[in-house]
Amino acid sequence: MTRRGALLFVALGIIWGIPYLFIRLAVAELSPPVIVLGRCVIGALVLLPFALRSGDLRAVLRRWPLVLAYAGVEIMLAWWLLTDAERHITSSLAGLLVAATPIFATVLALALRIDRRVSPLRVTGLLVGLGGVAALAGVDAAGGAPLRPVLQVLATALCYAIGPMIIARRLGGVSPVAVNAVALSLAAIVYAPFAVASWPTSTPSGGVIGSVVLLGLVPTALAFVLLFQLIAEVGPAPATVITYLNQAVALLAGVVFLSEPVTTGIVVGFPLVLVGAFLATWRPRRARVAEPAARAG
Repeated sequence: MTRRGALLFVALGIIWGIPYLFIRLAVAELSPPVIVLGRCVIGALVLLPFALRSGDLRAVLRRWPLVLAYAGVEIMLAWWLLTDAERHITSSLAGLLVAATPIFATVLALALRIDRRVSPLRVTGLLVGLGGVAALAGVDAAGGAPLRPVLQVLATALCYAIGPMIIARRLGGVSPVAVNAVALSLAAIVYAPFAVASWPTSTPSGGVIGSVVLLGLVPTALAFVLLFQLIAEVGPAPATVITYLNQAVALLAGVVFLSEPVTTGIVVGFPLVLVGAFLATWRPRRARVAEPAARAG
């Protein structure tokens, strides 16, 4: 990996590991629809110029029903579930639960016969990873932690597994930047009335406003631009490894900036999820193909 590639890799790992912290700060004063709308509007405004430059915007607009389906799963549903969940659980736990995305993606690929390679190593990875998810979801819940928001974040991880499949199977051949610019625009239109209905009655604090702005600028918009530069620099395979760096950053950010506890469920479950995701998605170098990096919150 070149020095530029390494810098891009580290930047993306940090960028996609911090949105959970910003969401946790924002939900203190804003409703989930307002936060999601802010992310979508800001992200769309940043990505649309890149989409226009790519020349694929018209091609994407002609496929708007498919883009709407992608936006519905990857943005509208996933971001609401995640944001609403973080009103009740820590940002670090939310970030760690999203690490289940590669596991869900592997299960879906096998179930839909998109990927037919069922090796003992992959089966072992799935079982280990699912055991880790059960530990993250169940150990703390048994101790009195709320289970509903944990299930919401797991549903978010499932959405993040489905969304890229829609792009890969139905939206291939067009600029991913254009797809996401249009998807964010459609999501903003859908969320606008819900955001208006739950608009805050008083002006939020500067920290909350800054959190929403950063959510829209950094993990929503800038990350896509950097991701495509990373792929052009070092190829698609390293993008999948960013998943593991993301979750470590999410855990560290929650503990350092919000004094969130490292619970028994995290200590037991997180290593199992990482090992399981690695084994379930690992393949020989010669057989690797482009795979989407796990989304941030």
